[in-house]
Amino acid sequence: MQISVEQFKEKYSRFIDDVQKYHNEITITKFGRPVAKLVPIVDEVIEKPLFGYMKGSVLIHKDILEPIEEKWEVDE
Repeated sequence: MQISVEQFKEKYSRFIDDVQKYHNEITITKFGRPVAKLVPIVDEVIEKPLFGYMKGSVLIHKDILEPIEEKWEVDE
């Protein structure tokens, strides 16, 4: 979306709220030329460790090493 400096001055609070809420970008123009861009701030991704980040998220009901009784085609 493009708006003029005059439009931005009149309703800057609404434009800032829109950028935050809808994550869109607004280009601000002066005499028809872009002079600034209003963009949302994206939260930085918190890096999770490669090993152990899912610890505690799985519930095991039986012995996972116990053979299953279901027959598969490759077993025949």
